[in-house]
Amino acid sequence: MTAQFDVAVIGLGAMGSAAISFLAARGVKAIGIEAHFPAHALSSSHGDSRLIRLGYFEDPSYVPLLHRAYENWRALEGRLRADVLMITGVLQIGKPDSKIVSGTRASCELHRLPYEELDRKAMAARYPAFALDEGEIALLDPQGGYLRPETAVMGYLKLAAADGAVLYFGEKVTAIEPDDAGVTISSDLGRYRARKVIVSTGSWIAELVPQLKEHANPIRQVVAWYQPRDGFATQPHRMPAFLRDEGEDGSYFGFPAIGVDGVKIGRHAHFMEPIDPNWPNPPVNDRDTALLDGFIAKRLPAAAGVRVNAITCRYTMLPSEDFLIDRMPGEPRVVVASPCSGHGFKFTSVIGEILADLAMEGGTRLPISAFSFEAMGNFLASRKIQARG
Repeated sequence: MTAQFDVAVIGLGAMGSAAISFLAARGVKAIGIEAHFPAHALSSSHGDSRLIRLGYFEDPSYVPLLHRAYENWRALEGRLRADVLMITGVLQIGKPDSKIVSGTRASCELHRLPYEELDRKAMAARYPAFALDEGEIALLDPQGGYLRPETAVMGYLKLAAADGAVLYFGEKVTAIEPDDAGVTISSDLGRYRARKVIVSTGSWIAELVPQLKEHANPIRQVVAWYQPRDGFATQPHRMPAFLRDEGEDGSYFGFPAIGVDGVKIGRHAHFMEPIDPNWPNPPVNDRDTALLDGFIAKRLPAAAGVRVNAITCRYTMLPSEDFLIDRMPGEPRVVVASPCSGHGFKFTSVIGEILADLAMEGGTRLPISAFSFEAMGNFLASRKIQARG
């Protein structure tokens, strides 16, 4: 007999693990199915640390969701009795009119968030790990910091299981078939029935959501760790996590020495190289390490010691670089979550709540209208018009 559930969650990475935890906590009969294992190397939810910040330069509309995310992260820590969210402050560095600096300032002022502006001299005195050019500044978001992704994903799965969810790993879902009474989920190992389904399969999202075949693009990301030259200057109380706007050369992110491997850095979207999600991530190469070695030597000389590790992971980019959190067009029983585009993990704790709302209530009180299929379609249409113009 085919097993019956209220909700099936396909993909138990960051968003899926949070969603099934929220569902199980509400007493929902839920099943989660994951093709690999938690926080695996082909996911976007591993690597020791993820940034979190309130002054959101990308778009101020994200800030209300971030307030809720902070609340939910603290609630997760309370249940786990473990640290997930660590406050170090986050520095946003660049020229005053750069996208990161100007966008952060606008976001903070719109939402009345505290921030501090530091010029080159003030940065050298307070945060000597950083090297700024003449005319560059930094905005300090004192409420920013980093998250521990593996702890978060494993923690959500632990709570989901404790609250009664059924979790299957090493099982790949091959098809979802909605009908008037529910959804049939077929995998390489079995078949299941559920009233609703949440699809949160990361870089494989287009395999089950055909509307995203041309739009959800998995790309290769590289990060590296360095044993610092100055171990004191790179400790968290002396070196906040950071974002740095390099103009035409893109933007970089990094973390203080919070683990045995030292300081971690990366370039957002790296070289924008597309990958096949069903193949292993391409290995780190000399071009990758030359880029990151050059950045850390120039911008973080106190941290530019020996590179001890470098890994590849993946982003799944949508054309607008926003999230997609919505019910599938024409299929209200199917909820789709592609909230990645390289900046989604910090929202995991609130997106899990939103996905549970959409599956069980058909809507949510949290503001997600900017992340709908309609919003994505409007963006694509406007881009076509601009291209013609």
